[in-house]
Amino acid sequence: MSMRRLKIISLAGLALLAIGVVAMIGVGPGNGESAALLRPDDQEKVALGQQVYTTNCASCHGAELQGQAEDWRSPGPDGLMPAPPHDETGHTWHHPDELLFKITKLGVAEAANLKDYTSAMPAYEGILSDEEIVAVLSYIKSTWPDEIRAGHDEMNKRYALEPRDTR
Repeated sequence: MSMRRLKIISLAGLALLAIGVVAMIGVGPGNGESAALLRPDDQEKVALGQQVYTTNCASCHGAELQGQAEDWRSPGPDGLMPAPPHDETGHTWHHPDELLFKITKLGVAEAANLKDYTSAMPAYEGILSDEEIVAVLSYIKSTWPDEIRAGHDEMNKRYALEPRDTR
């Protein structure tokens, strides 16, 4: 086999390996979650997310992402916290992508490891696919002002550098 052909085969192999690594890193939850899981600039994902939000989230969080109550930081008459706004007035953007995903999929109590916490928000595991959860969160993020999105991106970068409990 010629040296040139050996180099081409070697480069092709390295390219396939690189593609595999990139795919493993960037595919999303449960498969090497990346710092930036949400895709607010992906118009297809945002459009899907808006549909999913309208069907599954707007009844509590509001059609305009305004939340359930003006005072969403205090428990309601039932003792449960009202659904917070997901616009820039809420606190959604204070949490990294990975935590937002886990809260949506697993519920607040499990995502935050709060044994005795009761929430009106259901866990969406088995109701929404991982892709739909990422899409709805991407839609929400797409509505935030540029400076909040930029700050959220920076927080995700810092969060990615933090050590994780792998138990």
